[in-house]
Amino acid sequence: MPEFKTLSLADIEAISFDALVAAGTSEANARPLAIATAATEADGVASHGMAYIPIYCEHVQCGKVDGQAVPHLEQPAPAVLTVDAATGFAHSAIDLGFDQLVPLARQQGVASLAIRNSYNCGVLGYHTARLAREGLVGLGFTNAPASIAPSGGSKPVVGTNPLSIAVPGADGEPAILIDQSASTIAKSEVMKHAREGKPIPVGWALDADGNPTTDPEVGLKGSMAPSGGYKGVGAALLVETMAAALTGATLGIDASPFSGTAGGPLRTGQFFLAIHPKATAGEAFAPLVERLAGAIHAQDGARLPGDGRKSHRLRARTEGVPVNVATLDRIQAIIG
Repeated sequence: MPEFKTLSLADIEAISFDALVAAGTSEANARPLAIATAATEADGVASHGMAYIPIYCEHVQCGKVDGQAVPHLEQPAPAVLTVDAATGFAHSAIDLGFDQLVPLARQQGVASLAIRNSYNCGVLGYHTARLAREGLVGLGFTNAPASIAPSGGSKPVVGTNPLSIAVPGADGEPAILIDQSASTIAKSEVMKHAREGKPIPVGWALDADGNPTTDPEVGLKGSMAPSGGYKGVGAALLVETMAAALTGATLGIDASPFSGTAGGPLRTGQFFLAIHPKATAGEAFAPLVERLAGAIHAQDGARLPGDGRKSHRLRARTEGVPVNVATLDRIQAIIG
């Protein structure tokens, strides 16, 4: 059985930051990624939390991501922002963009942020939730290396390609937070099962011939199962259009893999839309969201997307988060 140690969110951020810097990441790039790692652990999404720090560090050292990159922002149109991440971490590029996106959306009613030449942005819902906490409806799209085959085919063409929407709530936290990939399950979960030598449930992944498999290694060499069949493929194509074509980033079919050290920088993209609800609905927005959320919470056992993460988050602030000791040991070895 894996051994766990409980850490505070401050400890998680500090350890993550130290490891990233030790691996060659600038402090300016390490800080937003460390903050996001702690927040991801707080939300209970351990597959994208500290378990990724050794991978991030390895990718800095092998050149898959430039830890010293300086993102560059432009405003080509009144309500349009673009950021070239310069093959660096997406988190730094997103931070740079959000500093301008939030006030721009409040001024214009709606504003967009297109990011290209970036790396894995981690949990997409973490970023859209930040917009919701600013009172904006946040939509996010991020493409990934190809791992989903088209309907009727067996060769991957599009990635798991998450999309997210975060809706502001009265308590300052997202009232609704949808964050889902185009695959039945996030690829990181299959990778996690492969690392732990555990079988995966039927329906998570397919072999190279398009047949279901319970072997995570076989699934990683084949393709991820799209959520809802052809509908999942459609969602992946939607995200590919938004996050790659509309940003000028690399298509998933041409991107190097997130895993391993081969292939060089990924150069994938992210696209965000921030909408000021008062500009579109006036004072009607908040009561309508409250009515919608209330209709779901009024049912015994029913929950909204994001409820689970919110309960984890509130608990983690006081109780900390259990972290796999083996993962901690790997990170401490990087820090030295």
